[in-house]
Amino acid sequence: MPTYAWHMAPAHLLTRRQLRARGLRPGGQDVAAQILWNSRKSKNGPRVAYLYRLDQAKPVRPMTPAKRLALAAANRARRTCPTCRRDAGYVLPAHLGTCVPCADGWPAAA
Repeated sequence: MPTYAWHMAPAHLLTRRQLRARGLRPGGQDVAAQILWNSRKSKNGPRVAYLYRLDQAKPVRPMTPAKRLALAAANRARRTCPTCRRDAGYVLPAHLGTCVPCADGWPAAA
């Protein structure tokens, strides 16, 4: 597999994020190349980003009304506290499992 250094890949090879920014998706094509770089965040050696060919990319599928409703319901569930049953207005921290006031033992707001 062709391997490139950081910022050295040809312009016709893009990552998933770069494709998405252009409204495209890989569309089932195989990985065309990769970028390898060292990072202080990685403890297991160099990091990798896979590259896809721009000419074989397909447009992103449009959001249907059913998908939009399902996504809204899933996001609402991530914001709803299981203890006080209120929408916290933010995604609940996984390590707490509840909203911050419930985790801290504060009395419920009226």
